Amino acid sequence: MTAKPAPQPMLPPPDGKALLASLIHPGEVARLSPQELAALAAELRRVIIEQCSAGGGHLAPSLGVVDLTLALFKTFDLDQDRLIWDVGHQAYAHKLLTGRAERFHTLRGLGGVSGFPRLSESPYDHFGVGHASTSISAALGMALARDLSGGTHEVVAVIGDGSMTSGLAYEGLNQAGGMGSKMVVVLNDNEMSISKNVGALSNFLSRKLSRPAPQRFKREFESWLAGIPRIGKDLAMFARRSEDSLKSFFTPGMLFEAFRFTYVGPVDGHDIAAMSEVFEQTKGMDKPVLVHVLTKKGKGYDPAETNPTFFHGVGRFEPETGLAPPVLGGGPKSYTEVFGESLCRLADTNPKIVAITAAMPEGTGTDCFRVRHPERFVDVGICEPHAVTFAAGLATRGYTPAVAIYSTFLQRSYDQVVHDVCLQGLSVKFFLDRAGLVGEDGATHHGVFDIAYLRHVPGLTFMAPKDEAELAQMVATAFATPGPVAVRYPRGVGVGADIPAAPDPLPLGQGELLRDGTDAVIVALGSRVYPALECAQELEAVHGLSVAVFNARFIKPLPEAQLLELAGRFPRMLTAEEGCLAGGFGAAVLELFADRGALSGLTVRRVGIPDLFIEHGKAKELRALAGVDTAGIKKAALELMGRG
Repeated sequence: MTAKPAPQPMLPPPDGKALLASLIHPGEVARLSPQELAALAAELRRVIIEQCSAGGGHLAPSLGVVDLTLALFKTFDLDQDRLIWDVGHQAYAHKLLTGRAERFHTLRGLGGVSGFPRLSESPYDHFGVGHASTSISAALGMALARDLSGGTHEVVAVIGDGSMTSGLAYEGLNQAGGMGSKMVVVLNDNEMSISKNVGALSNFLSRKLSRPAPQRFKREFESWLAGIPRIGKDLAMFARRSEDSLKSFFTPGMLFEAFRFTYVGPVDGHDIAAMSEVFEQTKGMDKPVLVHVLTKKGKGYDPAETNPTFFHGVGRFEPETGLAPPVLGGGPKSYTEVFGESLCRLADTNPKIVAITAAMPEGTGTDCFRVRHPERFVDVGICEPHAVTFAAGLATRGYTPAVAIYSTFLQRSYDQVVHDVCLQGLSVKFFLDRAGLVGEDGATHHGVFDIAYLRHVPGLTFMAPKDEAELAQMVATAFATPGPVAVRYPRGVGVGADIPAAPDPLPLGQGELLRDGTDAVIVALGSRVYPALECAQELEAVHGLSVAVFNARFIKPLPEAQLLELAGRFPRMLTAEEGCLAGGFGAAVLELFADRGALSGLTVRRVGIPDLFIEHGKAKELRALAGVDTAGIKKAALELMGRG
């Protein structure tokens, strides 16, 4: 019987010497030998894998730039030079090398190390990030500040090829080339953002001459030229001198040279010595330089290399196998799944529905639409403003686009929503996933501002479901309602409500009274409806108070007649929402009452996100801190009724 081969280890092997703990200052990386750098790279990967397996995080992007990070630290002085990471998904090695190794086990936890670079967290986090494509513009601002102040330090922006699909990156490139300021842009090209990159530009960036076949051809061609009698050596020299021209034709150098950047590359992003040599050369250039670095997302960990999309932002998993813990009992579907299935079901019978996402088909639930209706599915890349105006163009020709974007990312498209869609009354449907507090990704990703920045736009219908069944109804309502419509819904699973096979549209501007009472009424929106019901039950059982609960459903149009009836019937009203209080749903209710003279004899209190940027932590913890969980709503209700 033939013995089975031993399984290959999934984790980087132990290096035998813990270098990370011995590094007191990031500048010490510059003094390490090539062997020590290789050992440190393996150690960094092991620490990142172990932490992400226990607490989740952005694993694959950070593994992919470990070697690049070491090359940057070896070459640049972070006490003087400025290093800006785009998005920040890939900054874990940077954090470990800049004094946060001992606290790395707190990554993304409440009060712990942030998952993204932050100005307030470390003097080596030179710019706070979280949304894509900001690094070049920020770096250029720092370069101009340096020049105006008479400084000589380096400014380096590291940006991924996914972020290079965004127009903001090219606005920065254009200005930088025009100003001619000394700066370095490192293009981290792994052919991935979160999902597979899309578009002509992505294809252009992926023409890599560093692959073995082109390199072998180059060597063989030069050797053949040199062997030609009498003129061979001159021809070979001419060919080498022409290499820059050929490189510009066959690589993205042609694009970046047009922006007046000196293009260098492609360079192997896992060869620390080669990258360090290139970065040393750029320090002598008094002009904008772009270094094209080729990396592999998830490098050094087989499961992440094989499935980089899954391991981009991952929850807990078994580090030896890469497998996530099994989900017991099935459980309720996520809001994302329910939206995707509802959209696909409608598109099966409506050929005018087109699904649009901005580099997030899996994250927004539109991946099922991509499979069932590929000809009507469009991933525009990290280009949210373009996505909205593109949808507007479709809508002018009789199509009904469904734009699926996270709440926090739709902020980037505010002008397009207002002027290109709503001003023209176009039938574009917006589905805002991750509305509310999202948890460990923190302040840059919480979807708490969408109510405030959308509810005042004329002509927009705006809804929020209490559960997954109501979400299915709201998807149907969106497509049954003329003009622009938005639906916001939270991250995570629903409450287990039964989803109708053929959900009926809801009556516009109509909420529902879920529980009657006499002492007070809680007017709740979206994800806060069930906590409000729990609160009312506790108030009755423990305090003998009779509290009604009204599910508003609509942010715009408000259920005005119902709200005014409640204002006339109850002496006290509490509004509850998982959005910012300033300009939010509760503010809309107060405006209604003030305009209609309904505040006489009525005391109103609002529960929502306070005027603060909420940090990272588990969503449950953050809701408790913000006072929008069941306990927080109960506390506010008791205070409203003089029992606090």
